[in-house]
Amino acid sequence: MSSFQDIFSLSGKTAFVAGASRGIGLAIAQALAAQGAQTILAARSIEKLEEQAKQLPRARAVHLDITSSDSIRTAVEAAGDVDILVNVAGTNVRKRFEDFTQEEYERILQTNLHGIVELTKWIGAKMIARGKGGKVIHIGSLMSLLGLPYLAVYAISKGGIAQLTRVLAAEWGRHNIQVNCIAPGFILTDLNRAMWQSAEMAAWLKHSQANPNMGRPEDVAPLAAFLASRGSDYITGQVIAVDGGYSTTAVWPFEP
Repeated sequence: MSSFQDIFSLSGKTAFVAGASRGIGLAIAQALAAQGAQTILAARSIEKLEEQAKQLPRARAVHLDITSSDSIRTAVEAAGDVDILVNVAGTNVRKRFEDFTQEEYERILQTNLHGIVELTKWIGAKMIARGKGGKVIHIGSLMSLLGLPYLAVYAISKGGIAQLTRVLAAEWGRHNIQVNCIAPGFILTDLNRAMWQSAEMAAWLKHSQANPNMGRPEDVAPLAAFLASRGSDYITGQVIAVDGGYSTTAVWPFEP
């Protein structure tokens, strides 16, 4: 029994969580720390991160502005050797496609895609050079799998993350690096809380997926902890939805 439990232990591993100040990122950092990882919480809000890190065993905070190449390089150097990279950082704007400004387009792609690509490149290169394998876990979205209105630019970025996942899994498999993507569904966070206040949205969700409830960041974190562990060594290149069944189920009022 103990050897089976050890499969999921992260003791002796170092995990870097980009976008760990709140929501899904913080929940994942907490889960990885609970499994024994030395956890690096990275985001722009360094004071908030340091407070969060103090509450976790074997954790520290690193400043990271995912939109800045200099900040990314500095954070990678400060992190040292990393066994597990979790890319959570992201932002969103909801509006009609024809109304997006060039500034919004560039800011969303820089935050959700370009910066993640650069961070993954540098940490992945160090993993390859070390020769000890590793885990890369991207946080995508339902937009990595399907389309919903008013999310065009966000969907471009998250679709890119899904394809990056598949290609890097193929490219880095020979180095014993597994690359996977979690696609959260309707998870209540600070980014979407206002949108979900209406009764109309709650009623829509109830009639749209098998689990009629909103998800929580704590519903996403356990899968990240699993994908970071040895238990996932034969799983790579996957985009895995944590979505209450939204992407795979439908419900209707008929009762036999």
